[in-house]
Amino acid sequence: MDWKPVLFRIRYGVVLILVLTLVACQATSRENGKITPPNPMATSIPSPLPSPTQPPKVLTVCLGEEPLTLYLYGGNSRAMWNILEALYDGPVDWVNGQAQPVLLERLPEYENGDVVEETVTVQSGDEVVDTSGRVVPLEKGVRVFPAGCRAADCARSWDGNAPVEMTRLRITFHLRPGVTWSDGQPLTAEDSVYSFHLAADPKTPTSKYYVERTADYRAEDSQTVVWVGKPGYVPRDYAAMFYIPLPQHVWGGYTPEALLTAEVSARQPMGWGPYVIETWQPGEVLRLRRNPNYFRAGEGLPKFDRIEFRFLGEQADNNLYALLHGTCDVVDRTVLLENQLKDVLEAEKNGQIRVWRLLGPTWEHLDFGIRPAAYDAGYVPNGGYRQDIFGDVRTRQAFAYCLDRERVIRDLFLGQNQVPLGFYPPGDPRSFQGENPFPYDPRKGQELLELVGWVDDDSNPATPRVARGVPNVLDGTPLAVTYLTTNAPLRQKVAAILAESLRGCGVGVNVQTLNAGEFYAPGPEGPLFGRKFDLAAFAWQSGDESPCFLYTTDQIPNAGNHWLGTNVTGFSDATYDRLCQTALSAHPSEGEAYLAAQREVQVAYWQFLPSIPLYYSLDLVAARPDICGLAPDPTGRSDLWNLEGLDRAPSCPR
Repeated sequence: MDWKPVLFRIRYGVVLILVLTLVACQATSRENGKITPPNPMATSIPSPLPSPTQPPKVLTVCLGEEPLTLYLYGGNSRAMWNILEALYDGPVDWVNGQAQPVLLERLPEYENGDVVEETVTVQSGDEVVDTSGRVVPLEKGVRVFPAGCRAADCARSWDGNAPVEMTRLRITFHLRPGVTWSDGQPLTAEDSVYSFHLAADPKTPTSKYYVERTADYRAEDSQTVVWVGKPGYVPRDYAAMFYIPLPQHVWGGYTPEALLTAEVSARQPMGWGPYVIETWQPGEVLRLRRNPNYFRAGEGLPKFDRIEFRFLGEQADNNLYALLHGTCDVVDRTVLLENQLKDVLEAEKNGQIRVWRLLGPTWEHLDFGIRPAAYDAGYVPNGGYRQDIFGDVRTRQAFAYCLDRERVIRDLFLGQNQVPLGFYPPGDPRSFQGENPFPYDPRKGQELLELVGWVDDDSNPATPRVARGVPNVLDGTPLAVTYLTTNAPLRQKVAAILAESLRGCGVGVNVQTLNAGEFYAPGPEGPLFGRKFDLAAFAWQSGDESPCFLYTTDQIPNAGNHWLGTNVTGFSDATYDRLCQTALSAHPSEGEAYLAAQREVQVAYWQFLPSIPLYYSLDLVAARPDICGLAPDPTGRSDLWNLEGLDRAPSCPR
């Protein structure tokens, strides 16, 4: 903070008091209409000087990037959301995969009556959500879930004649009373409805996924919002149907297109949270001050008077230096601290910083090219294309045993990561529990390869094994594969380790790297989505929906679906598809039945092994030891979800 204006005000105040005192001494007094001269013998008691003000309590957060905008519907970066957490408290916080109401009085549930299933009759042309989750007009042949049905075994195709009854959801949201915008104006349900209409506008560049599945979004009164879904749509996260309020009383005169660049929305958005924006120096710092109208001010929140977001870039060494030397109090995960992992761990060991390790929800995996696109017209061993080396699941299992993923964790992540056991990060209630089904065991891997018919016929481990009786593979075919990935430095290091361990099992491996544009190019030309690879390493991200769909039959990219799909392996199995559909149809409100469905499909994933999980994305958040209350969560949109509760203290409770 610049103290010159403060000191000027103090000095000016002292001068003003002295001037007023002199004027008072020289002034005449008026009593009973008479003017009397001042008494030169009178003594005056000077007013006490104002005590120096306490310096403001400032928290400095260093970000790896500067957001291009702070408009809710103009961007979606983590840096943007870290700042918006200071302006918007909630409406819902996510902690350990569980929602916590903030702006809402409570979360909507069946039990409290805020979630209601309604049976409606739909007819030809009405928009419905079909069994695959698409919004389509009802017409003959469209497959839907009738009322009371959520599973594939009770779904039906519409005959085009008789009206069909379907289920739609109505969700009611109750706003917490007494919340105002930072200018003191009441925050109402109409502000959320206004936000919905902005999100729905064609000029607003946001996903229309939820908008398209919404039949009605209205304010029943100043504190109550009602969402009604289209028939057939059952959201997994009820709270996601609530649109973050935006200040209609301030922004109402702007068009949706104008709000994308308007100063009032992109640079100075108004919120109801703990802070308001004060100044933004592009490329340097964004300063915020305490919101006097914050609805939790009575709880002594926020703890800091001011907060500064500094933009030092994503270079870890710059931010780590700033953290160690007091320029930063917190360094978020937009700074690539994992690139300085050794130095970060050393500083943590010395007690100079505290570090949080966030694993997932992104997970890296190695996909098998089980059925290349060349097989779509029919496969025969002498067809002139790559042999069916991965058609036997035992070969895929052997590769899993031969991949030294533990060394990747040990050497590249210094033990700060782990091999994923399924689709979800550690701590997620849906995560697969138990031991790694395929730990590094090259002897077991070689035994499986021998069992399938991949033999070492020259007793030379430096040469690839060859096929002798492998199903669907011509005898003499060498077990040699290309390992394809992007040219990202970490992926190249991982590929080198895994290729070396595969060679130890008698697998010939050629590592090939491409830039991201070439690697992810659409099919049929692209190697990944055109299904033209042996092994491919890349990442998926877990979300509300089970990632099992990534490997279902209907997700295989091919000419029939214009090469749109996620199952680049070409794997197809009816049992897996059925278990995945059950997991996708299950709803979190079903409790243990929902969790059981998620676990069962992950067991099937390990059984069929279309890909091998390698490691989680590792993100680091660091802070000075005296910053208390920080609790970054991998499932949250921001590392600062509880920004208002952060404090500074000599010793933080653990």
